[in-house]
Amino acid sequence: MAKISLKNVTKVFDGNVTAINNATLDVADREFLVVVGPSGCGKTTMLRLIAGLEEPTSGTIVIGDRVVNKVPPKDRDVAMVFQNYALYPHMNVFENMAFALKVRKYSRADVEEKVSKVARLLGIENLLTMKPAVLSGGQRQRVALGRAIVRNPKVFLLDEPFSNLDAQLRLATRTELKSLQGRLKVTTIFVTHDQAEAMTLGDRICVLYNGVVQQIGTPMEIYNQPVNRFVAGFFGLPPMNFLTGQIDFENDKLRFSLGQVKLDLPAELSGRLLPYKGKEVVFGIRPEHLSLRPIKEQGENAIQATIELVEPLGARTYVYFTSIDGVKLVADVSRCFDLHSGDTTKVHLDVEQLHVFEFGGMCKNISI
Repeated sequence: MAKISLKNVTKVFDGNVTAINNATLDVADREFLVVVGPSGCGKTTMLRLIAGLEEPTSGTIVIGDRVVNKVPPKDRDVAMVFQNYALYPHMNVFENMAFALKVRKYSRADVEEKVSKVARLLGIENLLTMKPAVLSGGQRQRVALGRAIVRNPKVFLLDEPFSNLDAQLRLATRTELKSLQGRLKVTTIFVTHDQAEAMTLGDRICVLYNGVVQQIGTPMEIYNQPVNRFVAGFFGLPPMNFLTGQIDFENDKLRFSLGQVKLDLPAELSGRLLPYKGKEVVFGIRPEHLSLRPIKEQGENAIQATIELVEPLGARTYVYFTSIDGVKLVADVSRCFDLHSGDTTKVHLDVEQLHVFEFGGMCKNISI
């Protein structure tokens, strides 16, 4: 198989539009890497650069041990599955899957053997005589995967292949894909804007924003140790709560102050946050690290707030609040049936789980 390396890759389109900006990325042999980010951040452009469908403005792309900047797509030994599947409508499933093999002059016996084997692997052997027009979205997605697999390429490139599937089929299909990639042991780059797909599929995740690689790491590294506010806010449902306030030292204690909200911060953060004394910072905490307390209960690091909305979701409940200072918060708590809009409560913040970000600029995480 093959490793993939991007070294200081930039892609500028006509009109001076920079889609990828100085990206450096290494994908290990047989790794499943997910590239994630919002629409328009450069994900598909990165995939097309690796496939050879776009040429980098600068930088180097390596597949295996070969620099491929000038190598045409057909000679890179990669297979790409597009968002719209790109099946030939006039060909049946067998012919779609066999097309690349026939172009490479495989014998008829070899073509039939390879297509049949992959069709059985994907559970589509009963569809081989059908045309794409009569297939469901899930079936077309499997055919597109089959057409890629049958070539036995060094690299799979998948550009949001589940976007046309309904939620239930999407969940089942991504489980199948992860299992399939583990069996095939093919280096895979999967592009999505869906954080759940990124977290469940990837051995590692590459987060893109405005064409810039923000962070690369395992799913739990990305979730627990986001390097900046963008990454922190992009991952998590509901998203991380952010409060803008000031770092102060009162009575030899490190504190975060926002109006009437005063939060005592862990002593181990003193060294990192001392340079920010008297300055504005952004305090971030995930909804699962908020808990509800009776309004009369005494205790530190609690905010009095009014419940605006309660969203019961079975085992979990999302509760949306507004503090007495007008701060909006959301908590992810276990099932609560006695919460109602308009109720006043106390929201306790687990400051051991906080993140502190610089105010402005790249908003880097200064608490890790």
